[in-house]
Amino acid sequence: MSFKGRLSFSISMLALVASPAFADERDTDFHRPESTDIIVTAPIQRDRMDVLAGTSVLTGAQLTTALRPTIGETIEHTPGVSATSFGPNASRPILRGLQGERVRVLTDGIGSVDVSNTSVDHAVAINPLLAERIEVLRGPEALLYGSAAIGGVVNVIDKRIPRAIPDEPIHVDAILTYGSAANERSGGAALDAPIGGGFVAHLDGSYQKTGNLRIGGYALSPAARARALSSAQLPADPGDEIDFAANAAVKGKLPNSQSETWVAGGGLSYIDGDSHYGISYSHYDSRYGVPIRFATEPGEEQEAPRIDLVQNRFDARAEIAAGGSVIQTVRARLAYAKYRHFELEEDGSVGTAFYNNGFEGRVELVQADHGVWHGATGAQFFIRDFNVVGDEAFLPRNQTQQIGLFTLQQLDYGVVKLEGGLRYEKSWLSANPFEDQPQFPKGGRNFDTLSGSLGASYRVTDDWRLGINLSRTERAPAAEELFANGPHAGTEAFEIGNPDFKTERSWGLEGVLHGKGPGFTIHASIYHNWFDNFIYDSPDGTLEDGLPVFRYAQAKARFYGAELEATADLAQLGDFAIKADALGDFVHAKIIGFGPAPRIPPLRLLGGLSAESTKVDGRVEVEWTDKAQRLASFETPTAGYTLVNASLTFRPFVDRPETSIVLAAHNIFDVNARRHASYLKDFAPLAGRDFRITARVGF
Repeated sequence: MSFKGRLSFSISMLALVASPAFADERDTDFHRPESTDIIVTAPIQRDRMDVLAGTSVLTGAQLTTALRPTIGETIEHTPGVSATSFGPNASRPILRGLQGERVRVLTDGIGSVDVSNTSVDHAVAINPLLAERIEVLRGPEALLYGSAAIGGVVNVIDKRIPRAIPDEPIHVDAILTYGSAANERSGGAALDAPIGGGFVAHLDGSYQKTGNLRIGGYALSPAARARALSSAQLPADPGDEIDFAANAAVKGKLPNSQSETWVAGGGLSYIDGDSHYGISYSHYDSRYGVPIRFATEPGEEQEAPRIDLVQNRFDARAEIAAGGSVIQTVRARLAYAKYRHFELEEDGSVGTAFYNNGFEGRVELVQADHGVWHGATGAQFFIRDFNVVGDEAFLPRNQTQQIGLFTLQQLDYGVVKLEGGLRYEKSWLSANPFEDQPQFPKGGRNFDTLSGSLGASYRVTDDWRLGINLSRTERAPAAEELFANGPHAGTEAFEIGNPDFKTERSWGLEGVLHGKGPGFTIHASIYHNWFDNFIYDSPDGTLEDGLPVFRYAQAKARFYGAELEATADLAQLGDFAIKADALGDFVHAKIIGFGPAPRIPPLRLLGGLSAESTKVDGRVEVEWTDKAQRLASFETPTAGYTLVNASLTFRPFVDRPETSIVLAAHNIFDVNARRHASYLKDFAPLAGRDFRITARVGF
């Protein structure tokens, strides 16, 4: 089937299933915070106690306190989650040690349609300021959103397409934030208004501006500083303009890390009882600096790229209540986005341009319940046309097209629950190869992948449930892994792919424990994944065009780890409930024949103590991250660190808990911390001491 044929087929399929008659199980009360115990991302809405994989939810006051300029930094204090930390403006989530193509970032259940998965210096085109709720699914549940999502899914849910009619003439949600570390000034607002006849109009906008990030010490790690100082003692090369001594002395501020972002959007919904239909448009515009990968030795390149990013996006959604004996609900989602970003030279000229046109659609048919049997079946398509133009184009123009079919089926016997999932996906990848890639097969590559999982849980008591899940997954290589062959200024790397890669396959086993009792909760999981043809990239120790060469390869790999999250009520002191919470996560990854996998987050533990009342909450927390002890070839050590954070939350109106003021201090002791998973860890540490104030209102 031709490209146009597949596109026409996909659109027709979505139009067919989104015709009359379906129920919205996810209606939103504009004044009631949604429960963190309910998971709405999966096709079948479920209690967190019943999910056979690690899950996390951020909403309400917890989300307000966690908000940062990027999705990665906003959710990094959830179990199993780290962040790429490519400076303060481009930080994408890492789930269970996996990143990039293996983690899907969604907005309201459908892809972000950007190029953040292609490189760590590319920002996600989603602004957390406008998020109402963020859910993180780790493990096989995420495969319902794409066979590549082996690591997991991050779903950012907003109100751009309203699901309910406000009970007032106009409903307003607004937020203002100031952060001292980057002189961050940000604000966002969303308005929803009923306009009669079941129609609801929505408008939103946000603006954010930051300066260069304040850091707790030197920009260069001790080892990188030592190399730079040693290079400064060498005889000067007349053709080398790098001042190595000046690089070693950079301290206190992270150069070229400033940003300015604005977003505007609008939506319109028609709501008829339990059904609704809506459309929306949004514009995302950002200009941000990429922290410099400082040269520390002669022959290394050093650039200070800035990125000018624009995305225009159209969305549509239909949730229709059928109430039939076979189909209870249909949900259809559609998105088209036109994206481009320019990597700017120091004089403001465009060095390299990235263009991405993406189209994604999804339909879920939720079955009517029949006794113990529940289920949902659906289809999804994804089309991407991606091009890089310029002197440092590391990737040829390429096209990716996918059609997927999936189902999730459950048998609920109360004490025992059984679950099975299956996803088939057909992928077409093609490229216009560079001149030095004549070996690339004409017509591109086709991949057929089949992924599935089987799970069961056992109710030990009414409040305790044990579960186990076995999965078999297959992932087609991404275009970047197949076709990359050139210098990339943003990451300061010369990237080389392999057009002959095979399908990546893995077996996974996960055990989960969910429990609660008088004054406590616990969620824990352990997992082990066995990969065949695992695709990874690592430096090979050579330089090309003055940049370190990062080469993609395939091998067997083993990933295993554990996650724990717990809360406990300790005491009641007057109006204040004293509570404790803790989380920990650990992942061990080995590539057979290579050694430890690169950029794997080390062991992390976090503990918090809070005092909560109707009007005031106080919290202090300590996060400890171990030093990176298992290093891949050419990987440098990363020191461990301990961060101390504190916050105070004020709610002046008891009947409006969504209105709050949060005062927070992060990294109170100004530690110079570095994330081992970051490509820039030796050149760009995390933020230093950061005082923040956030005001959120809803009325």
